[in-house]
Amino acid sequence: MSYIYEHQNTQGFQVMSWIGFAISTIGMIAGLIYIDADVSVKGFLAMAYLFSLTSCFTLAKVIRDKHESEKFVNKVEKKKTEKFLTELEED
Repeated sequence: MSYIYEHQNTQGFQVMSWIGFAISTIGMIAGLIYIDADVSVKGFLAMAYLFSLTSCFTLAKVIRDKHESEKFVNKVEKKKTEKFLTELEED
């Protein structure tokens, strides 16, 4: 008998993550509005922030996909091993 355990984040952790994301985005926008700099500098800072943000999302997805593929490969290998051991026990 095998048990499948899927890790789930708590609702509180998810809410905290979205609140942190919202606060950092609002803070960055407010900082860009109130900074004493030329429009070109504000544009560069906004572009750098958006690029960093999208890079973080992409990196998180890549790490998650790698982890899920490793789980799948391990599951397949485990099933192959169980099948092999079952065949050995029958002989």
